[in-house]
Amino acid sequence: KYKVGLKSCNDLSVLCSTNLLAPMGNCFAGVKKARGVPKYKVVVCGGAGGIGQPLAMLMALDDRVAEVCVQDVTMAMVPAAGVAADLGHLERPAKVSSFAIDPAKKPIDQLRDCLTGAHLVLVPAGLPRKPGMTRDDLFDKNASIAKGLVEACAEYCPKAVIGLIVNPVNSIVPAMCEFYKKKGLNPRCIVGITTLDVVRANKFVAERTGVHVADIDVPVIGGHAGITILPLFSQVPAMAKVGAEEIKAMDARTQDAGTEVVQAKDGKGSATLSMAYAGARLGKAVLSGLEGDSANAVECAYVAVLEDAKKIGTTLPYFTTKVKFGRDGAVEDVRSIGKLNEYEKGRLAEVEKQLQAEAQKGIEYAARL
Repeated sequence: KYKVGLKSCNDLSVLCSTNLLAPMGNCFAGVKKARGVPKYKVVVCGGAGGIGQPLAMLMALDDRVAEVCVQDVTMAMVPAAGVAADLGHLERPAKVSSFAIDPAKKPIDQLRDCLTGAHLVLVPAGLPRKPGMTRDDLFDKNASIAKGLVEACAEYCPKAVIGLIVNPVNSIVPAMCEFYKKKGLNPRCIVGITTLDVVRANKFVAERTGVHVADIDVPVIGGHAGITILPLFSQVPAMAKVGAEEIKAMDARTQDAGTEVVQAKDGKGSATLSMAYAGARLGKAVLSGLEGDSANAVECAYVAVLEDAKKIGTTLPYFTTKVKFGRDGAVEDVRSIGKLNEYEKGRLAEVEKQLQAEAQKGIEYAARL
């Protein structure tokens, strides 16, 4: 019921008010109340970047976290050590460390101390798509970046959950999961973070219906780009009286929501703060799984389907649906997409056609490694 104005982007201290944080759901759960002995190590690769900095802060606010390591490259615009020093002054239990690597050298030769003992590795890394760059160019460059980091994780923290925010997610995640398979590791330790699609869909439903956003949970299935993003509004009671044409428009808005941010920032940036919030939501679900808190260990994520294709309701090898993280961190349960209406069934056919090709690109990349 309160409206808050920030005089500047640096006036974030107001957000530390308990009353303001309370309605923000599990992303800020426990900000003022300790939740036991801190025991988890979280590494944020790309932690000095536009997504990485707020993501590292949100993870440092969780009292279950004993250490946050801010990792980036040596020539990052803001040094990783500076981000760590800044976050280290927060009145939270977590120790904040930093680690910078030379991108001219292999990550596996540099990241032993950074990754050893990690339970969760969040990766908002890679290059944005630039003018003149094809999707193939973007994939080749970012797959190489992701491969270097994932290879290091396989060596130093093979049981850690790796949450990837590396575009194009629809291809990068299958590539890295197949790479993990080749090393004899559990591919369900690797997930594509698609939580931002859920966050956006929830907000759009709340704006349209007037229902409190905390009471809305829109499952978003498929993938994490364009038409592969499929919000299942039919499964949301608050949307029962919204007309079919308006639902189609909200579907399209959810798919294209990133463009809204890019345009609002006048081409000078993309979704960083909302992506960090969404990444932290996923990260906190992983921590809840490690804690045995099953009720809070469920989020939508892009994962290896493995033997669960029939159970989920897809023919694809990689798919986004609700998953539950287990006591070892990895995904232990992949859930059915549930009942779809006719419109959603038609959209699912479009999703699968597009997503099949994008996932296959990643699978073929891994086969060459």
